[in-house]
Amino acid sequence: MQNSGRVSFGSKLGAILAAAGSAVGLGNIWRFPYEAGNHGGAAFILIYLACVLLMGMPIMIAEFTVGRRAKASTGRAFAVLAPGTQWKWIGFLGVLAGLLILGYYLVVAGWTLEYILQTIVNGTAQQQPEDFVNAFQSFSQDPFRPVLWLLVFLFLTHFIVVKGVKDGIEKSSKIFMPVLFILIVVLAICSMSLPNAGRGLEFLLKPDFSKVNADVFLGAMGQAFFSLSLGMGCLSTYASYFGSDTQLGKTALSVGVIDSMVAILAGLIIFPAAFSVGIQPDAGPSLIFITLPNVFQQAFGSVPILAAVFSLMFYILLALAALTSTISLHEVVTAYLSERFDLKRSRAALFVTGFCVVTGIMSSLSLGVWEDKFFGLGFFDLLDFVTAKMMLPLNGLLVCLFVGWYLKKSLSRDELTNGGTLRAPYYPLYMLLLRYVVPVAILLIMINELGFI
Repeated sequence: MQNSGRVSFGSKLGAILAAAGSAVGLGNIWRFPYEAGNHGGAAFILIYLACVLLMGMPIMIAEFTVGRRAKASTGRAFAVLAPGTQWKWIGFLGVLAGLLILGYYLVVAGWTLEYILQTIVNGTAQQQPEDFVNAFQSFSQDPFRPVLWLLVFLFLTHFIVVKGVKDGIEKSSKIFMPVLFILIVVLAICSMSLPNAGRGLEFLLKPDFSKVNADVFLGAMGQAFFSLSLGMGCLSTYASYFGSDTQLGKTALSVGVIDSMVAILAGLIIFPAAFSVGIQPDAGPSLIFITLPNVFQQAFGSVPILAAVFSLMFYILLALAALTSTISLHEVVTAYLSERFDLKRSRAALFVTGFCVVTGIMSSLSLGVWEDKFFGLGFFDLLDFVTAKMMLPLNGLLVCLFVGWYLKKSLSRDELTNGGTLRAPYYPLYMLLLRYVVPVAILLIMINELGFI
């Protein structure tokens, strides 16, 4: 069943950083702080951390189990573990989700490069608040510049993936993740040192239990699910490169801690800076590409060069977070094509990149000159809706059912204990959560995301 000749990560640290890089993305930087700020601050954070522990960890361990046991990419892993059954479609769903997400995620990832360049060129130039709005709208609706940047980002991703698991993915993760952490810690310290930053810290970290209701719990569950990149096949594909001595439970916990730390530190950047200049943060692109440039300029208005440096560091941070995610999404599909059709990694990666060139351009143009609608949505929004609200939760649910109910308990216990060499006293709780609690939580997330509750 296992492919003993399969390439693997060179170290446990490399495995953890690669998996963490897959989980950490743009959503950590803007979505988490906004959700926390509007749903009770520290109260939301506590609920979110509980969701990560009780929902995120079981799914992550389940995905790790599938990947390492099968020693195959997510597209083939379920067929390996359940030959001749319909469970194979879970793998196909994960591959398709990863491919579609990559197509539109690259658009936003490319925007970070534009803002890095603009900060370098115009970093010390003073602008009015409306200038930031106009600049973003003009850029995002331009038919050429966003396409150019998404292609640059795509080819950078392609280059790293082609280099392979050890020399590409693992090596880049060992560089990008420490740099990302250094940047986010420095930015958080700078932000918290601003005048009136205490109001932002209070807003984020002081529990307001009066705001806690069913929506807060649903929001925390959804944020935990999407923040950890569950259901898109990245984690199971990376797990297929884990060594036999990698501890799945410990690795899952490490990824969860790193991902949550990045999200909380992002809040410590955004809210103190915003409150210091009296600006209420918004969600989405308007936050990271309109509101924050204005915040940085106002907060460091007396020292323009400092505002430019702060902005530059922030957009480099965003670019790194986006890049670690695009690498993992690209790898999901590349690994599947390489294994399924016996293609060289370079050839498989070329097919993925070619497809993303088309979907990326279509996604970018749909925000500007291409006004065609599909079911009332532009192409970019359609891909986001289909993947985030339908495919990812569904895939996560199916993984839970597969590992919790179909896969032999002896196999899942064997993976969790590394063949009986480790103790796993939490195994009964893990199976209880995976079988009963997590599927119900995912169904609630799906119903909430689709607007039924």
